[in-house]
Amino acid sequence: MYRIVPALIPFILVLAVASDSAPAADSPARPNLVYILCDDLGYGDVKCLNPEGKIPTPNMDRIAAAGMTFTDAHSGSSVCSPTRYGVLTGRYSWRSRLKHGVLGGLSPRLIEPDRMTVAAFLRQHGYHTAAIGKWHLGMDWVKLTGRDVAELNIESAEQVRNVDFSKPIANGPNSVGFDYYFGISASLDMVPYTFIENDRVTALPTEDADFEMMPGKPGRTRRGPRAPEFDAIDVLPRLTEKAVEYIGQRAADAKAGRPFFLYLPLNAPHTPTLPTPQWQGKSGLNAYGDFVMQTDATVGRVLDALDQHGLTDTTLVVFTSDNGCSPQADFAALAEKGHHPSYHFRGHKADIFDGGHRIPFLVRWPGKVQAGTKCEQLICLTDLLATCADILDASLPDDAGEDSVSILPALLGTAPSPLREAVVHHSINGSFAIRQGPWKLELCSGSGGWSAPRPGSPAERGLPPVQLYNLETDVGETANVQDQHPEIVQRLTALLEKYVAEGRSTPGAKQANTTPVEIRKASGPGKVKPKARSKAK
Repeated sequence: MYRIVPALIPFILVLAVASDSAPAADSPARPNLVYILCDDLGYGDVKCLNPEGKIPTPNMDRIAAAGMTFTDAHSGSSVCSPTRYGVLTGRYSWRSRLKHGVLGGLSPRLIEPDRMTVAAFLRQHGYHTAAIGKWHLGMDWVKLTGRDVAELNIESAEQVRNVDFSKPIANGPNSVGFDYYFGISASLDMVPYTFIENDRVTALPTEDADFEMMPGKPGRTRRGPRAPEFDAIDVLPRLTEKAVEYIGQRAADAKAGRPFFLYLPLNAPHTPTLPTPQWQGKSGLNAYGDFVMQTDATVGRVLDALDQHGLTDTTLVVFTSDNGCSPQADFAALAEKGHHPSYHFRGHKADIFDGGHRIPFLVRWPGKVQAGTKCEQLICLTDLLATCADILDASLPDDAGEDSVSILPALLGTAPSPLREAVVHHSINGSFAIRQGPWKLELCSGSGGWSAPRPGSPAERGLPPVQLYNLETDVGETANVQDQHPEIVQRLTALLEKYVAEGRSTPGAKQANTTPVEIRKASGPGKVKPKARSKAK
């Protein structure tokens, strides 16, 4: 793909607007795109990636059998708001205002007003665009007079009713390129407990409620406003029905030449872990295993809808997850029965270790992607925007997709090695790591997240300030060899510093980070409070 000379941007924007309503007759084939983003699904939860796993995932495996399995794919962060920012913008979230943690359900919009998104780009090229599911990228609720909400964190218990839920919401998904939105504002353990359609709640949250996090286990979601008939257990089925309905609605137009982009960020298998009665006990493991099976069934419903409407051969399907599995899945109980959500990777959600950010990534595109293939290329979820541009043989301006690399050559089996120079990782407390080839440098002493050694814990004190692992020989990140390879530590640190200073990690004109970026943190938990660390999603 190519990038645009800045001076030509105004001219090109005119062409883009002109082509929005009437794509050129000789434009390249434009596949429909269905992007399924699971919430907290571990690499080891997918049977085709972990043959020893104990959870059946026939529909996820169905995508892999008919397409390509990526074994070295990574989310942009080990928690969800920053990853979702990267998926839609092609830019690492640590360049934005969000430097650690996640947003709340009442937080204002994170995506900058003038920033190009995948949805906006595809709409310029004649696509109908929809987001159905968990948003968690902020939207501007109307605040009550004299009241406020957390801007870059989860709202406090005292803030949950500081907005007027009866008023239209500004700067939500419709403001960043989506023609249609239906879903929930953030994680399902965050307020408000009501569905949103485009810029309004579908029912006013007039009650206060919370939900159990997992059947038979202690802990409940944050208490706050709920619509009278809203129940957490119904959310995944409702999102599934909406996705299937949308595919049916767009089928005729898709066949007539106007493709669609369906961004489907599911609420599952994230807490509250509440499988419906049909799935309870099905896995023989625990409620988490059951919920993964129900999530797999949702994937099957989406694939079946494409089949039913004759869209399978013209649709590119991506299946992935926003980060690693959360320990709230009850790792100990799962391990007793031989199941390991992080597979053989160290750590889990929130961590700088691979268990925090190495995720399943499966792609099906009939006639383009060879069935049953595997790819070991290092890729990142920020790569969607550049890949879409490459598929459409289009260009991106220099101030868009600064950390996005097209994976189209990998999909077509023509990729050079490597596609990416490096990938930058980020943990919940804002710790950095950079991966290049087999080498992974972590600029912190511990996990940067929730597993041991936790930031600021006694176990972390006295450890070297950086960690270096050779994943080719030590995929479990067990032997820190930073003292044996100072030249690699220096080289990777310099590369990360370059990416920060240039505002991008891809070729192009230097860009500005939204706010200043510091790659080294003082030892300690930083600004992540213990309560937020245990509940942030």
